[in-house]
Amino acid sequence: MNFSEVKKILLRLFNQYIKKHFNKLLLSLFLSLVVAGSTGAIAWLLDPAIKKIFVEQDKSMMLLIPIAIALSFSTKGASLYAARTILINISNNIVKTMQTQLASCILKSDIRTIESKHSGKYIAHFFYDVAQVSQLVGSGILNLMKDTLTLIVLVSLMFYQNWNLALFALIMMPLAAFVAKSLGKRINKAVDKSAKIEGGLTSYLSEVIRGTRMIKIYQQENFEFDRSMKKIDERTNIQIKIGKILIRATPVMEVLTGIMIAGFIYYSGFMIASGKMEINNFFSFLTAMMLAYQPIRSLATINMLFNQGAVGAKRVFGILDAEPSIKELSSAPNLNINKGNIKFEKVSFSYPNTEDAAIKNINMSIDGGTTVALVGHSGAGKSTIINLLPRFYDPKDGIVYIDEQNINAVTLSSLRKSISMVSQDVILFDDTVRANISYANMNASEEQIRKACDFAAATEFIEKLPKKFETMIGENGIRLSGGQKQRISIARAVLKNSPIILLDEATSSLDAESEEKVQNAVINLTKNKTTLVIAHRLSTIIRADKIVVINQGKITDIGTHAELLKNSIIYKNLYSKQLSA
Repeated sequence: MNFSEVKKILLRLFNQYIKKHFNKLLLSLFLSLVVAGSTGAIAWLLDPAIKKIFVEQDKSMMLLIPIAIALSFSTKGASLYAARTILINISNNIVKTMQTQLASCILKSDIRTIESKHSGKYIAHFFYDVAQVSQLVGSGILNLMKDTLTLIVLVSLMFYQNWNLALFALIMMPLAAFVAKSLGKRINKAVDKSAKIEGGLTSYLSEVIRGTRMIKIYQQENFEFDRSMKKIDERTNIQIKIGKILIRATPVMEVLTGIMIAGFIYYSGFMIASGKMEINNFFSFLTAMMLAYQPIRSLATINMLFNQGAVGAKRVFGILDAEPSIKELSSAPNLNINKGNIKFEKVSFSYPNTEDAAIKNINMSIDGGTTVALVGHSGAGKSTIINLLPRFYDPKDGIVYIDEQNINAVTLSSLRKSISMVSQDVILFDDTVRANISYANMNASEEQIRKACDFAAATEFIEKLPKKFETMIGENGIRLSGGQKQRISIARAVLKNSPIILLDEATSSLDAESEEKVQNAVINLTKNKTTLVIAHRLSTIIRADKIVVINQGKITDIGTHAELLKNSIIYKNLYSKQLSA
């Protein structure tokens, strides 16, 4: 990033996140001023200490000056602690705000936006990038205030003691600024690359954890270990590079300081010998100059700290500023379900970065309270049609209606409240059985939950679990079988009690006995409700009121099971293959 871009991001960071803590910042600034004054007092007190105690041997000063020095150190320590505490609170509150916004943004984002980036990248933004901003606020701002004020006080003291020597000492300051500027350009590139590597490593680790079974069954542990080593090495190398850049200013500053002190001692010797400077002034000046070394070194690297924070903030803002493709009209009314009729009118849709349309010019009407099955080969477009109803995606062309209401013109909450969905990809949380089922209705009673489980043929196996409904099921239900997970998912849909039901391979993971039970439950669930069913096993959809055959994104045939066996070659072939399988 160039200087103007960094400036723009830092200004936005201040206006949106730091400005609200302005009163605390002012207090921190005041405390930084106390730190600077105390540091200057420590250096100044060496002047009367040497003169009154060691040269004049004034006994009245032998107690007062040491007490004054001790108080100066104590004041400095207490003020610095208080200032740091304030900035720690501010930085962590900013982290909280940013992480809250990121969480809200992720939860409210549409499916297309979420799927455009690996989940690991979101985790990296949530932790790594926000941590860079925290470092900027917690350390960068404090160092900028404290070290700038301390440097001003110490340089003022140096001019007070001897302006000739002070001018000589100031030679190193523009050199330090030059060092900071040159290193700042390098740190920008390194930090940006580091953020990408962190996101890649997080993504890789999440994939390895999810794919543990596949890795083991194909015996690819060594291959994945080598991959992990490459990514870890990449991260290590970039962190070493950043570390080297950050400390590169140190040897330069050491050399400059050494030259300055050597020249200062050489020059001071002549001044003391000629009577133009007293020994007590010399030690006070030397102390001020040595104390000034720390803030100069800190300020030489402050630019890099701000650049790191700006890079992190830029990546976070990139997520927060992303415009969702699924939008809701501000004055949109709620969906009013009457009969539950559904109509697709000239609907076409293409997935991002694909040339071919997933579905093309779909025209289909579904009467309320009936069951319509979508059949076809894999990739024909069945799931795409299902996903358009709750507006996981919006059509490229055409309109979807529910009871003659354009679903794009009603509120998302009322639309999705009217739809229950059971997919072949069951999503469960690392929580209890009860919590996963009641996710559809947080206010559901015990009776309602148990009735939903009865409908889904889930009560029997739940009662056999160690803690029954209070059993923790693990990440995505890892402690349950595929059929058990599917039945919990169906129970959850039953509990929602929506007028429109979407079933995408809902019984794909069930054994014959469980499938029969669930099929009966599905019949009860879908009674008098508008239902769209996708199933590769045609035996599960024979009783549908209407069957729609999808082929290469287009509707080729519509009819009952008996009608399609007579009139649809595609349906007949699908059915024949399954009978012979």
